[in-house]
Amino acid sequence: MITLIRRIVLWVTGLAFVRRFVIEHPIGQRLAGRFVAGALLDHGIRATEELDGLRVGAMLDHLGENVQTRAQAAAATDQYIGALRRIRRAPHLDCNISVKLTQLGLDEDQDLCLENMERVLEAAAGGPGRAAILVMIDMESREYVDRTLEVYLKLREQHPNVGVCLQAYLFRTAEDADRIGGAAGIVRMAKGAYLEPPDVAYRSKREVSKNYARLAATLLAGGATVHLATHDPSLIDGARRFVRRAGIPRERYEFQMLYGIRRDLQQRLVEQGEPIRVYIPYGTQWYPYLTRRLAERPANIWFFASNVLRRG
Repeated sequence: MITLIRRIVLWVTGLAFVRRFVIEHPIGQRLAGRFVAGALLDHGIRATEELDGLRVGAMLDHLGENVQTRAQAAAATDQYIGALRRIRRAPHLDCNISVKLTQLGLDEDQDLCLENMERVLEAAAGGPGRAAILVMIDMESREYVDRTLEVYLKLREQHPNVGVCLQAYLFRTAEDADRIGGAAGIVRMAKGAYLEPPDVAYRSKREVSKNYARLAATLLAGGATVHLATHDPSLIDGARRFVRRAGIPRERYEFQMLYGIRRDLQQRLVEQGEPIRVYIPYGTQWYPYLTRRLAERPANIWFFASNVLRRG
């Protein structure tokens, strides 16, 4: 049923008149404003400062993917370097960044992508009087998993401040976790937001959640640092019990949520002394991100519909 809903949502949001309405109409802009900090880096930094006041860390994500030219990849790289410089100017903020490799030229050439990632990681590196800033690599659809992990493994040989996302709904992820886990691994564990075929991905929420819990426990037990990216209270409660029972220190785990989603749960975890970070997307390319958020969580559709009804 969930898969059917996601297919319908992605089909509807792909229609030109729907896209135009959401982008241009005040109601659509209001919806986007709940889940996206804004079009500019300044908006992302402002959201980071607001979260800091709530004792919540931040992860900035400049939206965009699948660039088509080397110049576009270079421009995206410069955007991330600019974000790192802004973070440097506010050392009191607990903030890192997340990047998509297709935004840095992975479709064009893997070596080009590596070069751009090296530039980003050099800007994020530690040095005299300054700590390194963590750079997390987002995982994209199934076609990119192998290349993404290849880039990650090459980079972490020289850069201990780089991590990668794994997606629990893919059958292959258990093998990937074994490959990249261990004390050197920094892994963002997510359920997965892309619509994948049944021959590569679990279909039911129960299967995905079960695999998520198993993968997170395996990574933590193996020594990896794990970012538990989920809004599922059952998975969060299970992870909390596991880290207490296994004696996992706070430095090796944190809970992560998306900007604008489950703010109540975020604050409850803060009050209970848990490390929490929020993924903050910003930039002009927000529509594809927004449609995935609507497709993966039906409650977000109701948020949109209720706003339409109220304005009506």
